[in-house]
Amino acid sequence: MTLYLDLNALQSVPAANLNRDDLGSPKQVRYGDALRIRVSSQSWKRPIRHGVEKDLGEKAARTRLVPVKVQQALERAGWPTELAAFAGSQVAVSAGKKGIGLETAGHTSVLLFLPEAAVEELAAVCAEYREALEAAMEKAASAKKGTKPSQTLPPNTIEEILKRRTASISLLGRMLAELPDANVDGAAQVAHAFTTHAAEPQRDYFTAVDDWLGESETGSGHLDTAEFAAGVFYRYGTVNVTDLLKNLEGDVKAARTVLSSFAEHFLMSLPQAKKNSTAPHTLPDLAYLAVREHRPLSLAAAFETPVTADRQGGFSKPSRQALDTYTVNINRLTGDRNRPFHGHTVIDPQETPKGLGTAHESYYTLVEAAVEAAINAADNTVAGVQQ
Repeated sequence: MTLYLDLNALQSVPAANLNRDDLGSPKQVRYGDALRIRVSSQSWKRPIRHGVEKDLGEKAARTRLVPVKVQQALERAGWPTELAAFAGSQVAVSAGKKGIGLETAGHTSVLLFLPEAAVEELAAVCAEYREALEAAMEKAASAKKGTKPSQTLPPNTIEEILKRRTASISLLGRMLAELPDANVDGAAQVAHAFTTHAAEPQRDYFTAVDDWLGESETGSGHLDTAEFAAGVFYRYGTVNVTDLLKNLEGDVKAARTVLSSFAEHFLMSLPQAKKNSTAPHTLPDLAYLAVREHRPLSLAAAFETPVTADRQGGFSKPSRQALDTYTVNINRLTGDRNRPFHGHTVIDPQETPKGLGTAHESYYTLVEAAVEAAINAADNTVAGVQQ
């Protein structure tokens, strides 16, 4: 049996541009025959990942600059620049059976996702094989142009370092076609957030004053237009707790810590695009967490019919009501049998949702209760299988 922790949130965001398309406009999606503002899962996962890594004190990097970082580490150790650059390139060339492609300026042809500490480990391997690297560089200098470089560093050693995991890699996964054994099936899934109601981008015409214009001169130093949007967003994510335990080699304590950190940062984080000019630092009005067996369940369909503002204006309260109504109905269809836990916390203590489980005072008490239920259920399942 597989256990999931589902995370649902409703969050009102004022004028902002959290996630832009190729033209600089807020991303959009048409759903329920209405245009909505959308925020991609990638843009929200990044601050979540950084928060988890900060909590756990083990940073990972998604980058094409591994050869460059190795070169810099070797230069700090006193290596000549040319030899350090060659050694950095050999890290990519010597990875696995076929190596990883290199492009200009020492960048790898693909993004790597690895612990930041791996750079020092790779530099240490280069130091161990310095004589071989010096000989290989001399040989490469006299080789014909276009000759494929040979592997100088031990491929298995380089691959083992690149395969190392952190908690965030175990949580979010890693895919690398060049090193299939380094692939990790991520335990977390995050959906694109979208407004619960119809919404479209708006244009902002702005100017910047030139402080040194003379008194007789008029006009602005700069003028332009930018797009922004506002709305109440439905956000959803889920963690396969069973897979998380597996990725962490059955370490229940580590799984509890990682899951708690992910859940808290899912609720507390916000993409940082345009933050200096919009400062849209809100928090969810409602959070609903559920532990489910066999499969996760998104409640996005609660907003397939766009929410309309109430008589006083505003989409937050009718969005919360729509989510509760839909959840009551979906609970009737699914029953309680495969849902060991569900609970919520809401901005208005006078509201008493009927379908969102036990009420909690804060995000933190809700997360604590949900994580404990998820870990206990998953741990019992694993123990039962082992017996």
